[in-house]
Amino acid sequence: MTIRTLDLLDLPTLYHYRSEVVSLDAIRMLTRGNPLGAVGLLAYMNPARQIYGAIAASSEELKGDGDGRKDSVLGGIIQNRGEHHAKLLYLAPSSNLHHPEFVNLMENLAQEAGTWGAFHIRAEVDENSDAFSLLRKSGFAVYAWQRMWDVSDVTRPAEKSEWKRVRSVHLPAVQSLYHQIIPPLMQPVEAAPDNPTGWISNDGVKCYAGVNQGVYGIVLTPFIHPEAADVGEKLASLISGFPDRRNKSVYVCVRSYQAWLEPVLEDLGAKAGSRQAVMIKHLARLIKDEQMVTVSKPAGVSVQPSSMNRIGQSKP
Repeated sequence: MTIRTLDLLDLPTLYHYRSEVVSLDAIRMLTRGNPLGAVGLLAYMNPARQIYGAIAASSEELKGDGDGRKDSVLGGIIQNRGEHHAKLLYLAPSSNLHHPEFVNLMENLAQEAGTWGAFHIRAEVDENSDAFSLLRKSGFAVYAWQRMWDVSDVTRPAEKSEWKRVRSVHLPAVQSLYHQIIPPLMQPVEAAPDNPTGWISNDGVKCYAGVNQGVYGIVLTPFIHPEAADVGEKLASLISGFPDRRNKSVYVCVRSYQAWLEPVLEDLGAKAGSRQAVMIKHLARLIKDEQMVTVSKPAGVSVQPSSMNRIGQSKP
């Protein structure tokens, strides 16, 4: 089989596999839907993103002698402008994840991400999925666990909101909260907020929620300090009063380093999704090479070689 870039002639194959796609970007799946659906394919036309798809196809398919779907496997990656990592977007078909060409396909995707300047690739996969084993074979390691909580039905009486939009003046405090919440191991692969987006609580910056939203849903990613008070009420206030919701589903992403939030969400009536592994494949490592430096000797200055004697040995 030969691995090549996806092109317009592969649209029938993409359409065929749309119901067998394994999405590996949970937030994007919940906000924009199936990566091989109509909305997902529009991402290829967005200049703010780099997106790449590849297919491992047999020689018969390349010649046009096959139906393009019998034994082909495909995958895609994406990178937002300004980010130093790429995301594994999808693999397909889910019924053929044991195909031997998947490992080579993953290597092809990693090479493309490297040309973009990405330092690593991130993937989010259900721990019981066959894709989990495939990613381990392809060099991915588990860095954290996460669960998506459906909070669409969480409500509270209408009151004054306890949250306000993040402004530029709040960024240093939000970044300080990030460094207190995110473990050092995750900080190189989970970038600190660098744009004034999201929401902070009114009672000091102990509660922050990043926001991702699309045509299908809204995902909140909270950073909440353990010393924050009335966390359940604050989350309910944010969920109930979220502006421009338009009946979209709302989810809260809880990573393993904030697992104490799960009982709080459960008490609010939120519905837990399946546990997912946050997996990372590193593509580059910063290496500082030592270099020989030639130093010119000033004119008229002589340099005497130093001598070293063994301990206890007197100089003759």
